[in-house]
Amino acid sequence: MRLAERLDESRIRLARPDALIQLAALGLLTGLIAGGVIVLFRLFVEGVQEALLPGEGPENFEALPLWARLALPVAAAILLAAMFRLGGKGIQVLGVARVMERMAYHQGQCTWRAFFLQFFGAAIALIGGHSVGREGPHIFLGASSGSLLGQRLSLPNNVIRALVGCGTAAGIAASFNTPLAGVIFALEVVMMEYTVASFIPVILAAVSATTLSNLVFGSEPAFAVPAMDMGSLTELVLVLVLGIAAGAASAAFIQMVQTVARYAKPLSIGWRMLLAGVFVGAAGWMLPQVMGIGYDSVDAALHGDFVLSMLLLLLVGKLLATSVCIGLGVPGGMIGPALFIGAMLGALLAHIAMLTPYGLDTHIGFFALVGMGAMMSGSLQAPLAALTAMLELTDNPEIILPGMLAVVVSGLTASEIFGKQSLFITMLRANGLDYGTNPVFQALRRIGVASVMNRDYVRLDTEISIERAREVLKDNPSYLLIDHEGEHAVVMPAVDLAKHLGTLDEEGSEETTVDLMSIPGKRLEVDTIELQANLQEAWTRFNDTHAEALVVWRMTAPGIRRVYGILTQDTVEQSYR
Repeated sequence: MRLAERLDESRIRLARPDALIQLAALGLLTGLIAGGVIVLFRLFVEGVQEALLPGEGPENFEALPLWARLALPVAAAILLAAMFRLGGKGIQVLGVARVMERMAYHQGQCTWRAFFLQFFGAAIALIGGHSVGREGPHIFLGASSGSLLGQRLSLPNNVIRALVGCGTAAGIAASFNTPLAGVIFALEVVMMEYTVASFIPVILAAVSATTLSNLVFGSEPAFAVPAMDMGSLTELVLVLVLGIAAGAASAAFIQMVQTVARYAKPLSIGWRMLLAGVFVGAAGWMLPQVMGIGYDSVDAALHGDFVLSMLLLLLVGKLLATSVCIGLGVPGGMIGPALFIGAMLGALLAHIAMLTPYGLDTHIGFFALVGMGAMMSGSLQAPLAALTAMLELTDNPEIILPGMLAVVVSGLTASEIFGKQSLFITMLRANGLDYGTNPVFQALRRIGVASVMNRDYVRLDTEISIERAREVLKDNPSYLLIDHEGEHAVVMPAVDLAKHLGTLDEEGSEETTVDLMSIPGKRLEVDTIELQANLQEAWTRFNDTHAEALVVWRMTAPGIRRVYGILTQDTVEQSYR
């Protein structure tokens, strides 16, 4: 009982937005768990790929015979179709888009079913050579790890949301060995807030996940970026052109995914997976470099190893293959393909610039890297995360100036000129799900009901003795929770009972009992809300039920509900103000 009481007090403390020590510890733990899950995922995928594919390296699809390039994606598609048909239960969207949807409408609560679908679905897709990335699955697995940890500990929903952000940062950090980019991505895309209480646990999660990943895979970054500097400030003109081109390519990418998803919506999951497998197989048969994540091709572009015609083929091929895979619902990520397309686009424009009379003083790989950041910014609408990733990948502050220009121009081109939202929101809406943000709700979600509820209450039956009433008032409670036939009937301010007793004393009344439902006073209609909820859920409950007070409770044992406090609408409004 003492341990249960201490755990309850800890949960109530965590409901406050400034419980930094506890949140920091939970962020560190989430990072370790998420990092461990991501390490297991990578070991599983890369181990199977090295066993199946000839030659060295986990993604050597180019060494496969022609028939295998077609057969492998189709076989993976059949497995994916069977998996979603047997275990999907209506789950259509995974990856970052689902994390955003769970944060917007489900307080960040993820399920074990979606966790296993993402783990094995993304593994099958990557092993089978489908044109998707691993970063989206990493983010979802990390976010789910934090969410499931919070649910297992029965933590308040405001904490669960923070742990989802921690898992998101861990996913990006462990993917690229870029912890700062992971923090920025989590805050910019998923949590959409910048507060001390959100920064600290997210930073610790990114650090712990990166450390664990480095222990297993080493500290080398995801890409082998050569040493490079921008030759002349006049080449900022080419950076500007690259930003515009990346914005246009991002808009085309988003439109193609949207179109494929719209036409594929009436099809069953089996047909969608089969179509994706056949298309990727056909593309891989002609251009095997577009299969899988394609990090080896990105490295080649960064080192200037591709000729102009090959860059154009890879750009178009990856754009088509990824659009079809994502639009048809293959459970993979979009960040890796966006980086691939951006690298090819940047290197392509640099090659074209070399053919002009002005030439090019800067290494081609510099523009390939800037193209990666610009494409990430335009397609994902995450400019700060893209810029930070570029800086961490190069460890070169000279990338900041051209990088800032490219990511801003690309993002504006895609969103303002072509009117496109991010790929994540596009996928949600293509599957019939909406997504919206509200600044009031953002503030209310950071505070749990447990931190502001009034715990100074007394539960009473409808009719009590005068002696019992006087005894209750000695402790100066704020509210009386009045039960009628085993149910919470109303909440009454205790001061109203005190006024009534004072009136009886003045009149010299000889009454021995008092009916709390009939004496003069204010009675608040009640509804219930769980201790785990945050103030946004409470606000919604007030609006939906028109209740005037909420009874805060938690199930402490099967069939046993413990009441923890009373929450009024005035308290919610005061907390926001």
